[in-house]
Amino acid sequence: MSKREFQTEVSQLLQLIIHSLYSHPEIFLRELISNSSDALDKLRHLTLTDDVYKALLFNPRIDLELDEENGTLTISDTGIGMNEEDLVSHLGTIARSGTKNFLAQLSGDAKKDSNLIGQFGVGFYSAFMVADKIEVVSRKAGEEQAWRWVSDGKTGFEIEPAERAVAGTTILLHFNEEGKQYANSWRLQEVVKKYSNHIAFPIFLTYDKSSWNEPEKKSEKTRTTEQVNVASALWRRPKNELTEEDYKELYKSISGDSQDPLFWFHTRAEGTLDYTTLFYIPSKAPLDLYQAEYKVGVKLYVKRVFIMDDAKELLPQYLRFVRGIIDSEDLPLNVSREILQQNRVLTSIRTASVKKILSELKSIAANDPEKYLAFIKEYNRPLKEGLYGDYANRETLLDLVRFKSTKADGLTSLAEVKSRMKEGQKAIYYITGGAESLLSKSPLLEIYRKKDFEVLILDDEIDEIVFSGVDKYGDLDIKAVNKASTSEDLKDDAEAETTNVEALKPLLDKLKTTLGDRVKDVRVSVRLADSPSCIVSDEEEPSMQMQQMMRAMGQKEFPATKPTLEINPDHEIVKKLLAHSDGAVTEDAAWMLFDQALLMEGVPLQDPAIFVQRLNRILSLSI
Repeated sequence: MSKREFQTEVSQLLQLIIHSLYSHPEIFLRELISNSSDALDKLRHLTLTDDVYKALLFNPRIDLELDEENGTLTISDTGIGMNEEDLVSHLGTIARSGTKNFLAQLSGDAKKDSNLIGQFGVGFYSAFMVADKIEVVSRKAGEEQAWRWVSDGKTGFEIEPAERAVAGTTILLHFNEEGKQYANSWRLQEVVKKYSNHIAFPIFLTYDKSSWNEPEKKSEKTRTTEQVNVASALWRRPKNELTEEDYKELYKSISGDSQDPLFWFHTRAEGTLDYTTLFYIPSKAPLDLYQAEYKVGVKLYVKRVFIMDDAKELLPQYLRFVRGIIDSEDLPLNVSREILQQNRVLTSIRTASVKKILSELKSIAANDPEKYLAFIKEYNRPLKEGLYGDYANRETLLDLVRFKSTKADGLTSLAEVKSRMKEGQKAIYYITGGAESLLSKSPLLEIYRKKDFEVLILDDEIDEIVFSGVDKYGDLDIKAVNKASTSEDLKDDAEAETTNVEALKPLLDKLKTTLGDRVKDVRVSVRLADSPSCIVSDEEEPSMQMQQMMRAMGQKEFPATKPTLEINPDHEIVKKLLAHSDGAVTEDAAWMLFDQALLMEGVPLQDPAIFVQRLNRILSLSI
């Protein structure tokens, strides 16, 4: 027998799982049954599509065998099985990069952490919560040799050749004190029905069934085997035959989530294409939602046969939070990922599915605002991502996303903003940048407040990227207040503006000369009411905040553009500068006007020490 050490992260993982989930141990059975179901799915697919496996006798089932007297439980399946390399890879090392993220995400909240187990694919290790020794005997389909893996979850594991009549895996749990509560047939049936009732394969429980022998007046035990789950493709049944509890049970079994979904959409399409979809929205966003290697939440079936659960082609990336099933009658059973990328049938199903999901969300937004708000709190940002690339559904997405604004206490929709527009307002306006507290006080908003125009506060770091390509909502323009061209909407008196420009030209030239290549231009502002200055960007250029963010993300080559400095002709500082002849004072003031405009937009100063020196010189003149 070969003795091996656990990979360091596995030892850490085992201890964290055991100590973090001690109050929620029943999930061990959910995870082991889920693993067996996956193994059966994989072998069934191979027997239907691969000539090497078609001759195999495939009898899909999962068996639980309880030995109350010895305190053991056996979980056995007739799935794909594992060889020595698989056992070491899957049970002795961390094969998935996401598992390290799992370690970082554990919170100490047993209910929350039990969801992580399924999301991060480390469910096997949860069995050590209830067992002080685990034996695994597995034989890979197509191979003759079986292997035994044994561990106490502390000192590593042993592995040796073994025997098994057919392909599949058998796991023997030796219950510890915590696990003895599961050495009970009623308790096991309760857990199976709670988590695994709609697993697509039959689950059988073998146990000692008690009965009363009336003639002999005594209780007797008979070794009995019973099926303990429904084992049906629930999604293929008509909606009117399904209860709310049916839908919730299926969701939990396919998602690894112990919480109820927020809502679901069940569709049966017949005609040119024949397929069924059942999509769920989790009540809480998956923890890997913003990771590049996020776990795909939609499983693909063909004629009820599981095909894959890791195809990112099934739904667009911005809907990656959706969980569920697509079951097609028209795709080939041997469909590959390469075929999926260019398959006309899947393209049609994907297009229809996206429209269905967005349509249902729009209906919920209209009919149940409270429930929709719960959705938006979790998924507003992914929906915004859709605005950037899903041009076909952009109008619907614009109706679905929600925003902060200068007039709404909470989040508001574009439709609501449109309904509140004032006479003379030519567009829907928004401001992007840093924190809401900073944006709401920006000098760029002063004229809009004066005119009583509402402005959207877009403080999410992706907002500027997303909205750079969004310029219309219906027949209304959407404009950024920190873009130079937006000032055209605000001009009330062209003659007065011309007079201001002419009168201020000497000062404008002096400021521009002083600031040099730090600015593209210096000009008179029509958007300022109370502040002396502000900075704006040209229409096609990223804002200063965007440039700052991209460099912080490591994009050192992101092109640097120069802002335009605008000054308020009616501000006391500007009026005094116009009359001032001291070149040194004007130079300091020029930099102060520019630096304070940067600070108000959340842009850090290049040299705070020089800023303080200028500030002190100006203060000394005013005291």
